[in-house]
Amino acid sequence: MSETVSFGYEDVAPDEKTRRVGSVFSNVAASYDIMNDAMSGGMHRLWKDRFVRRVKPRPGEAVLDMAGGTGDIAFRMAARRPEVTVADINQDMLDVGIERAMERGITGLSWSCQNAEELSYPGGVFDAYTIAFGIRNVTDIPRALREARRVLKFGGRFFCLEFSTVEWPGFKDVYDAYSEHLVPRLGEMIAKDEASYRYLVESIRRFPPMPQFEGMIREAGFAQTKVEPIMGGLVAIHSGWKI
Repeated sequence: MSETVSFGYEDVAPDEKTRRVGSVFSNVAASYDIMNDAMSGGMHRLWKDRFVRRVKPRPGEAVLDMAGGTGDIAFRMAARRPEVTVADINQDMLDVGIERAMERGITGLSWSCQNAEELSYPGGVFDAYTIAFGIRNVTDIPRALREARRVLKFGGRFFCLEFSTVEWPGFKDVYDAYSEHLVPRLGEMIAKDEASYRYLVESIRRFPPMPQFEGMIREAGFAQTKVEPIMGGLVAIHSGWKI
């Protein structure tokens, strides 16, 4: 791992990124889901529905939903009755998810504070590993990908939903202007936190393009990797198998 990593447009020490990302998500936890609706016009719901359809969780399967704090992915999977463990490095995000699950009467989920780079689970225990809009906030992404593969069973599957690089020329210009100027303002208006949402926009800009990230997944040891762009690459579903 290099001596510095990106925190938005800044290059900082790895420990500093971990600390600052933790602070960002503690700050936005309470308003995170409202902001997701505001920033995407509700489209994030459709993206997550599509993501879970790709995962195809089955009854009794062990699924680790990493960076799943507020429960959005886990709640969608719960209807299919797998055994879902919701993991997140940020306890404030997990607390929001636990409260939401209680309000909705969703039971049977396990909740665990975990660092994606150093999971506490033994190897080969999960049938599927999911991470939605979380991998770009990890300090050491290659290490987290290797950990994902380690905890999967042979034949296990990896699925990642993440913002990516828009490839539609006209849409790219509109999206860049919107995210750069309006998203931080929405953060200030709704979450009372412009700085955190400015970081989140910058973290998208610094995230590797789809082919490069797919290469990172392969380098971590996954086979049959695939990328499914959505809305011209605004977001993408990445997948791979442990075989």
